[in-house]
Amino acid sequence: MKSIAYRPVLAAALVTALFAAGCGRDSVKVYKADTSDTVVPPPPATVPAAMPATLPSGLAAPDNSGLPKLNYVLPDGWKEKPLTQMRVASFEVSGNGKTADVSVIPLGGRSGGDLANVNRWRGQVGLPPITDDDLAKLTESVAITGKPSGLYDIAGTSAGSGNPERILGAILHGDNTVWYFKMAGDPDLVESQKASHPAIPGMNADVQAAAAADSSAAKPTWTVPADWQAGPLAQFLVAKFIIPGSGSATAAVNVSSLAGDGGGLLPNVNRWRGQLGQPPLAADDLANLLTIDASGVKGTLVDIAGTDPRTSQPARLIGVVLPLNGQTWFYKLMGDAPVVAQQKDALIQFIQSAKYPAAQ
Repeated sequence: MKSIAYRPVLAAALVTALFAAGCGRDSVKVYKADTSDTVVPPPPATVPAAMPATLPSGLAAPDNSGLPKLNYVLPDGWKEKPLTQMRVASFEVSGNGKTADVSVIPLGGRSGGDLANVNRWRGQVGLPPITDDDLAKLTESVAITGKPSGLYDIAGTSAGSGNPERILGAILHGDNTVWYFKMAGDPDLVESQKASHPAIPGMNADVQAAAAADSSAAKPTWTVPADWQAGPLAQFLVAKFIIPGSGSATAAVNVSSLAGDGGGLLPNVNRWRGQLGQPPLAADDLANLLTIDASGVKGTLVDIAGTDPRTSQPARLIGVVLPLNGQTWFYKLMGDAPVVAQQKDALIQFIQSAKYPAAQ
């Protein structure tokens, strides 16, 4: 790699706001469902394993009456809606005259498979289907009740209204049940809800305390630029900063860390590229990426220009992946291109100023 210095895990606000401890034993609560929300059950042997938009003709919707309810703390701006068809929890989220829909659907078995259901969500916002390889690159890892789960951030245009729409969807595989969590609606409103993660009743208190202690202990200290403003933390984020620019232009810096290699360098770089509409790199392309020196190791730097699908405006992303002491740290600066260009050197200096507790 050439020398010159983030796989952030998205805060699963949608998930953490709704899900209590233990699949199949937990309690879930949560808006009016329509047929587009139907998660496809496993197809019969005579039906191809594809993703229809609705339940196959003649196949009754599962009876969820015997499932345990979920416990949750209702975030501000969320309103319970009547349960319909397959939902065991349903909410309407509102703010600034915009709305979004939240649903929770549990189904037995594989429920058609993750790829089929993600492609159904993509079709709802006018995006083409993806392949298994694409799915692996776009899957963001989150932990739900201690179990590895997938989070998907999908932006496009509503097939019904023609307006911009964004979907945050999470899929949790339990022992006998697959849980589908979905928030869909105005892109800005959905973005604002990512950082909403109230406490979850029923979660083991010792686990919560240990996670909080671990987060506190792992947090580095930095020299923060004067014009960076502390932003709201989402789950799995160690730090967040908002950087104002000229007029309404802004950018944000997210910092997170994961154990080990954090899922691998190539998948994280390609996930960032996908956020700005750029095609994925091949493994051989990693040798062409730049590096920076920080805390006695080399971090990989990526600089990506493209279009933010939420705003359709030009945007730029500078990310640094830094392996250190058995963890991988992810730093991402993303926003309006002029602001990101202005802050690139500041980001590198910020990373190089970090003092990590384990290295002190």
